[in-house]
Amino acid sequence: MFQVEHPATICYNPEQNWQLIQYALYAKRCILPQREDIRMLRASWRATLLLMILTFSLLVLATCTNRSSAFTTPLYVQQLTTSPDAYAGRDVTVDGAYVWRPGDPSLSVLAVGVSTLDNGLDAQPIGEPIWLEGFPAEVTEHLHRPGDSVYGFVRVRGRFEANGNYGPGGAYRYLLTVSSAEPIERIRRVEQRLTDRPLGPDKVSFFELLRNPEQYQGQRITTQAYYFWNSVIYVLAEGISTEEDGSSPQPIGSAIWVEQFPPEQSAALTIGPNNSFVWGLVEVTGTFQTGGGFGRDGAYKSIFFVESARPVQP
Repeated sequence: MFQVEHPATICYNPEQNWQLIQYALYAKRCILPQREDIRMLRASWRATLLLMILTFSLLVLATCTNRSSAFTTPLYVQQLTTSPDAYAGRDVTVDGAYVWRPGDPSLSVLAVGVSTLDNGLDAQPIGEPIWLEGFPAEVTEHLHRPGDSVYGFVRVRGRFEANGNYGPGGAYRYLLTVSSAEPIERIRRVEQRLTDRPLGPDKVSFFELLRNPEQYQGQRITTQAYYFWNSVIYVLAEGISTEEDGSSPQPIGSAIWVEQFPPEQSAALTIGPNNSFVWGLVEVTGTFQTGGGFGRDGAYKSIFFVESARPVQP
């Protein structure tokens, strides 16, 4: 045996021609072992090496798990917007309120929440929203669709970025490029539609009016249709679609713009909170005109000027 001055030195035996790295870093002596001791130390070293490899593998697995947790565990919008650097450049899963509106500029964002008017129109995101790219259109079929927008709570997966200048005019600080999405709430709608049948003497079926509008141009006629009003749209339509609780009504099918519907007849129809909408099946008498350019944005081909109206039971 001989004294070693440095605790991490290498002991060398010229007769056996081998080296042994001392594994006890703070040992004061290095003992030259016999062959049996060498085999035991080598076995111990192999076990230690395997343990180190196993420990390293577990650390890598834990790191990968932490990195992927943002993708598998749903986050909330405010977690991304309050700590954007922690998630930038990563795949995430996030729950929030999706809001889409057409227009110039258009709107397609994920927000903490959404606010609307009593009739469900004018959906607005709450808080600082995240601009969305590639939101799947088929998901919107299960959300609120009041007529001027689409909104609802969804779970979105995708790549989050926080470099700024996203969306129309670069107005958004955050971006989520969507890889998949699903509705958290599924909105079911109920429809009520007209039946295509003759109405009887001196009356014109609404479907006949739609099929042959030129034949009734400028004439005073009586017909039946679903009346719909929500302060933005005033129409006679083939039907009405509502959510199961009766909210967010909207006309469905072909529609004719309507003017001068008597307000006193609205009281007998379905009225929304704070008079936010009115709808119901009615029989109306008045003058019909066609030729295009009527109603909001000139989007309607025909118009009906009402002289009298009464509710009709479906």
